[in-house]
Parts: sequence; structure tokens; C-alpha cells
Amino acid sequence: MPEKPKLLITRRLRDAVQARAARDYQVLTNDEDRVFSRAELIEKCQQVDAVLPCHSEHFSADVIAALPKSLRIIANHSVGVDHVDLVAAKDAGIVVTNTPDVLSDATAEIAMLCMLGAARRGAEGDAMVRAGKWDFWSPAFMVGRQVSGKRFGVLGMGRVGQVAAERARGFGMEIHYHNRKPLPDHLAKGAVFHDSIEDLFAHADVLSLHCPSTPETKGIINSKTIAMLPDRAILVNTARGNLVDEDALVAALESGKLFAAGLDVFCNEPGGNQRISALNNVFLLPHIGSATEETRDAMGFRALDNLDAYFQGKEPGDRVA
Repeated sequence: MPEKPKLLITRRLRDAVQARAARDYQVLTNDEDRVFSRAELIEKCQQVDAVLPCHSEHFSADVIAALPKSLRIIANHSVGVDHVDLVAAKDAGIVVTNTPDVLSDATAEIAMLCMLGAARRGAEGDAMVRAGKWDFWSPAFMVGRQVSGKRFGVLGMGRVGQVAAERARGFGMEIHYHNRKPLPDHLAKGAVFHDSIEDLFAHADVLSLHCPSTPETKGIINSKTIAMLPDRAILVNTARGNLVDEDALVAALESGKLFAAGLDVFCNEPGGNQRISALNNVFLLPHIGSATEETRDAMGFRALDNLDAYFQGKEPGDRVA
């Protein structure tokens, strides 16, 4: 019987995923479930044929250059691959995969939670009740914004964006979106396509970000583009923190240009941004878009499916490099 491939799993995964990995691979685990330093990551990779990382591990060009020839595949436990230099991986002959599709529902749910939490002042109300400070009521008390019937703008109408749009339709919202190209009618489902972000932003009472982090999209939400939004719009970000210029966001929230923001991602993770946290008109979550039992199992199994295919001499179904 051939020797099982050696696999580094960089973070603690769900028990069922860990058990399947241990059955089929010689697994090196991270029992402390902490982020490896650059040096630790490189050192651990010297011992294996494959690595199953999360978005918390960064395979930059210099890290990839230090990897051994024996390491042949990076099977990501994420749909986003901005933490891996794909060009460097391809040049090094390393296959890279991700886990699309399986987290769309969970992330879209979080987008709705962020939208509603921001619009209806969820964090502010929760804090008030928990602190025992709810001692008043009047018709003018804790008034937020209603989303029903409003315009829901989607920047990046991919898998997650399409599911988020479907969920927003449940609130009777009118869907607008910008993509590199229009979706076919059966996927657009009546959503209005805008060929520029300027036009989309002008039609977004709620703007929900679902585009990948790329050099072109980094900082796409900034003082100039925020000014394109209707006054008192709501910003939702469940994609990547670096899509947003956080200084510009703070200014817009403080000035009232934006009514509120619902954020699951930040430029600094873990930790967030204390200037944003100090504001009342924000609803904040610690990057838990895919954090359901069902989705985390599915992500782990999808990563293992890609590994299995590769080591069986087949093309991994989710290859990105």
C-alpha cells in the first residue's frame, strides 16, 4: 500500500473534517489553533506534500519561494484566495484550490443580519438592554430605517451576491448590481444592471459588498465613492475588509452621510478598528460569514475533495492556479 500523503492543516477544523483527513492523510495539525508566524509556516511546510490553510495564513511570493519542491498543492479552506500569491504559486508549479458555492448561503445570511442590525440600530439596542439602561420609551425612541421596499445595491454579483440579492427580495427590495458584465436573465431575475459603480451607487439605499479583494477593488469604498451614494445610505461589508477605506467610512458615519454600516470584515483582523467600534451607528461582527456548522463542514470536505482528486491524479474541481 502506498504511503499516505503528508498534509499540514494550519487551523483547527470541525471534528468530522479532522477525522476524514486523519483517515486519508498523514496529518500535521496546529493543536494550539493559533496563527503561525511566517517562519513557523515555512518550517511546518518543509515536512509535507500538501497544506490546507485558512485565510489567516498568507502565502506571499517570498513564502512560496521558501517552500520545498515536495509541497505540490495548497487546498484553501476559503472561497477567497487573496491570501495566496497565485502567480508565484503557478510559477512554482504549486496547485491552488478554494471552496466556492458551499458558503454562499451562510455569508448571505450574515449580510442580511448586518443590513438589519445597521438599519434598526441592533447593536445600540442590545447594549442598552444588557447594561440595564432601557428606562424610557416614546414614539421617537430608537428610530431606525426600514429596508422594505428600498433599493439593494450589490457590488459583485457572484455566487454570494446572487444569494444575498435573493434574500433581499424577501424584504421586497429592488435589486441593483454592478458586475464586469450583465448576468443572464435567469440569474439576474429582474435585477437592474449598472455598467459603472457610479451609476450603481446612485441607486443603492443599501450597498452590499460581495466582490473579491484585488488590486483594483482595494479601497473601492472611499470618500469619493461614498459621496456617490444617496444621503443616509447603509453600507454592508461581508467580503473583505480592505475594500473599504476605514478613515473615509468613519468620516461618513460621523457626518451622517451614511446612516449606518454593518460590517463582518475589517482591514485589521483579528481586532477590527477601534475608531469604528466607538461609533453608535455600526453593527459589527468578527468575520463569521461562513461560521455555521453546516458550512464549515462543507468547506472542510470540499478542501479534502480537492486534495483527494489531486493525489488520485485527477484535476481538482476548484483549481484556481
